[in-house]
Amino acid sequence: METENEQWLKIYKAFKKIWGYEEFRSPQKEVINCLLKGQDALIIMPTGGGKSVCFQLPALLKNGLTLVISPLVALMENQVNELKSKQLPVELLHNEISRKQRKSTLYKINKNQIRLLYLSPETLLSPPVLQLLTEPHIEINGLILDEAHCLVQWGETFRPTYSRLGVVRQTLLKNKLSNKKIAIAAFTATANPKSKDIIKSSLQLKNPQIFSISPYRKNLNLAIKIAWTPRCRRHQLLNFIQYHQKQSGLVYVRSRKDSEELSQWLQTLNYKVTAYHAGLSAIERREIEEKWLKNKLQFVFCTSAFGLGINKPDVRWIVHYQVPFLLSEYLQEIGRGGRDGKRTKTLSLISEPTGWLDPSDQQRNQYFLQQLQKKYQQAKHYFKQIPTQGNLIELKQQIPNIEVSLSLLYRWKKLKWIDPLNYELISDLSSLNINRMIKESQQESKQMQRYLMTRTCRWQYILNAFGFTKEAKGFNCGHCDNCLRKQ
Repeated sequence: METENEQWLKIYKAFKKIWGYEEFRSPQKEVINCLLKGQDALIIMPTGGGKSVCFQLPALLKNGLTLVISPLVALMENQVNELKSKQLPVELLHNEISRKQRKSTLYKINKNQIRLLYLSPETLLSPPVLQLLTEPHIEINGLILDEAHCLVQWGETFRPTYSRLGVVRQTLLKNKLSNKKIAIAAFTATANPKSKDIIKSSLQLKNPQIFSISPYRKNLNLAIKIAWTPRCRRHQLLNFIQYHQKQSGLVYVRSRKDSEELSQWLQTLNYKVTAYHAGLSAIERREIEEKWLKNKLQFVFCTSAFGLGINKPDVRWIVHYQVPFLLSEYLQEIGRGGRDGKRTKTLSLISEPTGWLDPSDQQRNQYFLQQLQKKYQQAKHYFKQIPTQGNLIELKQQIPNIEVSLSLLYRWKKLKWIDPLNYELISDLSSLNINRMIKESQQESKQMQRYLMTRTCRWQYILNAFGFTKEAKGFNCGHCDNCLRKQ
């Protein structure tokens, strides 16, 4: 039996051999210790803080398989290719790989030849993969949810599969030895107190250890500017880009149309730039990501998913041509800049508050709330139509878009998942107040609006919003636009 000192010598040796580092950053060592002991955990660490090492190292040191649930193919491939270059037993599964590669990976899983398996929630819960993973001879140590904020931001309406992850542990353990345990750890860069509660309850975490690190990044300079008209917005964007010639960056927009139109405009001015959005094919998206990583594109006009978890350290600026609905989305997106710790500028362009000269920002927020209300009403409607107990696959044959409604009913505690495919309605709708839920969403939007209009230190506002009230007391970053204005 190894002593604790001997175990840590072994851990440090592996850390040095694989990653080349002598010492962990705080709180990497504590998180690794937690996962090695098989305890549930929720880890909130800023982008670039070394989250991936915290689950990769314990997985590689253990016997058996650790499943890493990741939201995007680019993010999976980025991490897997990096580990494979070090000759480590890691694979991925997603719907874009070849049949031959898929067959090879499933064979390796069956023979217990892999330590880390990256896959999307949809792939994990597909019947063939889930059935293989529940086989008694396949040892599973842990379930890692990477970029766990996606469960909150996308889980209801965009990626409803996230709502079924809470029953995966009991499903995987069904045919295993009775004393077997599977730990679940959720990793994210952003989670306010409400998001923490949603992640803990949705994943059914058991007495999780919480590691919560301040989101403050001293190298990120935050700035907001009013664009009085649509033409002024374009002009301010161009001025900013011209000032940052040849530096790598990202421009976030909220629609496919805007990403296409803006990229075409900048191409006519001889900038190496393109548009990135969900309407492109998987191959096109991979090509854009690869070109950006290799600096063949200076920047990309992109929607929210681009850059998620991709390790490009030298992103020197981030522009929000249009701001997101939620403060957590904003924090995620600016976090993709300055991963190398060097000074990085961020700029958000907004309409003037009244909306008289340019109502586009207000219209976008209103449209978002209308779409949300439509989905809420649809879920309420289906609650009265569907059987009290049912199977998701059978139900989708009758109502193709039912999964979003089931996801919402689960979030509202009107439905429970018996296993990843079978549900049961558990409550009536008498206590359900859709107008109140819309108002809650409006409040979240107002939090973002207040951030944009605050005259105090912007980082102080963010710290308060994400529950770091002690750290926020009297805090002034000294480098956001508001702090610089006061100086």
